[in-house]
Amino acid sequence: MSEQKQQKKTALTPRLRFPEFREAGEWIFQPLVKLAKRSTRKNTECELTRVLTNSAEYGVIDQRDFFDKDIANPNNLEGYYVVEKGAYVYNPRISTTAPVGPISKNRIGTGVMSPLYTIFMFNNDQNDFYAHYFKSTHWHHYMRQASSTGARHDRMSITNDDFMSLPLPVTTPKEQQKIAACLSSLDDLIAAQNQKLDALKTHKKGLMQQLFPREGETVPRLRFPEFRGAEEWEEVALGDIAEIKLGKMLDSKKHTTGNLLPYLNNLSVRWNDVDTLNLPKMYFDDDELDRFGLRAGDVVVCEGGEPGRCAVWDGHLPDLKFQKAIHRVRFSVPFEPHLLVLYLESIAGTPLFEKLFTGGGIKHLTREVFVQLTIPITSYAEQQKIAAFLSSLNDLIAAQNQKLDALRTHKKGLMQQLFPAPEEARA
Repeated sequence: MSEQKQQKKTALTPRLRFPEFREAGEWIFQPLVKLAKRSTRKNTECELTRVLTNSAEYGVIDQRDFFDKDIANPNNLEGYYVVEKGAYVYNPRISTTAPVGPISKNRIGTGVMSPLYTIFMFNNDQNDFYAHYFKSTHWHHYMRQASSTGARHDRMSITNDDFMSLPLPVTTPKEQQKIAACLSSLDDLIAAQNQKLDALKTHKKGLMQQLFPREGETVPRLRFPEFRGAEEWEEVALGDIAEIKLGKMLDSKKHTTGNLLPYLNNLSVRWNDVDTLNLPKMYFDDDELDRFGLRAGDVVVCEGGEPGRCAVWDGHLPDLKFQKAIHRVRFSVPFEPHLLVLYLESIAGTPLFEKLFTGGGIKHLTREVFVQLTIPITSYAEQQKIAAFLSSLNDLIAAQNQKLDALRTHKKGLMQQLFPAPEEARA
């Protein structure tokens, strides 16, 4: 079949088109090899020592920034490919966010990359259109079809020829630039909203460090006016003011009788939040209903997984239970439960927090250690004031997260409609 007939066979238009292009010609698909050339120049003299990597989340970045250390041996880079600024990089490693591996444009400068990556340069320098296209899922179907069935579970296996045959949509340069400009402006808006979210989180972290006394001190650096002349804070062992209990072990005998009820595990608990969607279930005997039950105001804390991560349970599921991977903290004296969560969050990442955990590669927060944790305590009225104030800041952060998610969803929907998919081509 001639190239002209093949292009006609795959001609189509996207579902959403800017007004000035609605009467324009149809799009076609062309293989990548007709639009770009592979870059295979190697760093034979080791003149370049800047090692880059292609992350599904961050795109092309310095390897040291991504891994916090050099992974490649700087004295053994002669086999690495030279990656110029403006080149595109395909990383065959798959992940949840990049199910067939990411393709990203190098925007940070010339460096070198492992020969495991595929590097190519478009013939036309004005190619941000394809930088956005590769963030869509339209090209994933081809990659799955072209990859080897014997591929490693964490990496796509595709030949260079098959990769360079990847079909890409082509329209006029003006329409491509219009689409790229639209999506780039949306990226700028998302970046600005993300910066606002980061600023709110940083502000909250700074406030928490000042609203709780520092180690060895009895008064916080920042106190609400009505409590500035109040008594000093005290330190008490958590086990002296609360009952701490681990949940039920997963049934080794696979019980199939009793009460089949949902339960929390360490995947269900996030900082300041409990995810109750698609909860697992297991059977509980009648005498276990109270022992492993949860009430509103209980604090649930991860014992493993990401130990120390915690939230206050609001009680909206009356039959919810908890599994052995979770500590239930139930206070025996008047105490604002959110304050424990906020305190643990304020020390997260510090040596004080890390000292709570035992184990080598897999960390655990044992009950024996947890009950001995000393926490600062003040009057119940001041506890409530701090908790209410920081909870309102959490609400702002949650609202900003929702706004960011909405923008990302909007962009994803736009990309689905602004780019035609190869399988939509008319026969």
